[in-house]
Amino acid sequence: MRIQLIIGAILLTTSAVAQNVVTLDSCRHMALRNNKELRRAETDILAAQYQRKEAAAAYLPNVDFQATYLYNQKKLSLIESDALLPVKSFNLASQSYEFNVVTNPMTGEPIMANGQAVPRQVALLPKSAMTYNIHNVAAGALTVTQPIYMGGKIKAMNEITRYAEELATSMRDNKAQDLVVNVDAAYWQVVSLKAKQRLVQSYVQLVESLHDDVQKMLREGVATKASLLTVDVKLNEAQVDLTKVDNGLALARMLLAQTCGLPVNTVMTLADEDATQVDVLATLSPTTMDMDEVYARRNDVRALELATHIYDQQVKVARSEMLPQVAAVGAYHVTNPNSYDGFKNRFGAAFSVGAMVKVPLWHGGALSAKVKHAQAEAIARQLDLDDAKDKIELQVSQANYRYQEAIKTHNMTVANLAKADENLRVAQVAFAEGFATTDDVMTAQTAWLKANSEKIDAEIDVRLCQVYLSKVTGTLQVTH
Repeated sequence: MRIQLIIGAILLTTSAVAQNVVTLDSCRHMALRNNKELRRAETDILAAQYQRKEAAAAYLPNVDFQATYLYNQKKLSLIESDALLPVKSFNLASQSYEFNVVTNPMTGEPIMANGQAVPRQVALLPKSAMTYNIHNVAAGALTVTQPIYMGGKIKAMNEITRYAEELATSMRDNKAQDLVVNVDAAYWQVVSLKAKQRLVQSYVQLVESLHDDVQKMLREGVATKASLLTVDVKLNEAQVDLTKVDNGLALARMLLAQTCGLPVNTVMTLADEDATQVDVLATLSPTTMDMDEVYARRNDVRALELATHIYDQQVKVARSEMLPQVAAVGAYHVTNPNSYDGFKNRFGAAFSVGAMVKVPLWHGGALSAKVKHAQAEAIARQLDLDDAKDKIELQVSQANYRYQEAIKTHNMTVANLAKADENLRVAQVAFAEGFATTDDVMTAQTAWLKANSEKIDAEIDVRLCQVYLSKVTGTLQVTH
């Protein structure tokens, strides 16, 4: 009865009107909303979405426009000086055109000069007629390129970007689950230390009550100075423990605030911190689990599977460089001077259409080596996935056994606490009746403190084992 009154008094003194009361779910939501790593992961998802759009655009034609302007210092001349061109006359006898040359009237043979026949008539081609003004040159082209067959590269790249987007989402979800586990650990650490603070305060009051009783007995001559000194030492130890718990609680609150993305000096009152005990589900989980279902729920396994798919598609991308590539090309050209009409200083335009075929023939074995390298990477990713599954199976088994052990430990601490309460009550009654010493009472008090502390630890351990087991089995629900 005396113990219950003491605990009740402590609870009343610590149940002041609290402001900013938060629940575990509230802490989770704050952490998910404020965590910078998750915000970075969201950005990675957005980047993957844009990459997917970029890959999808490869199916569509590329339309480009290019324009060029040049200023040239000199004009363009096709000949260095005026030119004289020989002309032909029609020969009725041969019914063909022949060069009109000067002939020897005696022999009728062409007169030669410098090894060439001397023409009778020439046409003057002045240099000015073959000189063009290219001081200002402008050109433009509108080009359309439509891929027809790229060796399967476009399809593979679209698959890669789709898998990459899913991979970014899985990584984000996995980080969110890790964050929830950290928030739960910080939250229940505060609850645990707050419970231990109340416990140590109760213990200090028990020792103080014993100290008062021993002082009275010393004044009456029924106790020794040594007994009082022993109780003094125990009281000092209890007060030191209370100071450590107070400091630990303050640091735990800072850690929780930081984990939630808040300033470390944020004052929060947790919804569970004033509870006399933490409600736990004292039932054992199944000893066997369907690992295929666990693999299907695990975000990290999904991420490894996606990475395997990505590297399989990388093999196709590397192989596409060994295959022919076909594209259709169309262009509309504009030039000034007009290159289609005697280089007149005005714009001229024309269009052209065609096809482009690229066939790799020989690259010193580089393309083949690139394909084999991609295949080796794909095999490595598959081995990583298989190894991860083996480790996850062990991880799940360990988490399951840890959870069962935590529940058994909790049930034992409940039974031990009941015995410690009864032992302390008996020791206090015996001490009051003069049948027990101060050492007997302090031993009972220490055992009571230990039993309560172990029960608090066991309650929190069950909670943490629950959330960890749900994470490793992929059943932890996270709301973004």
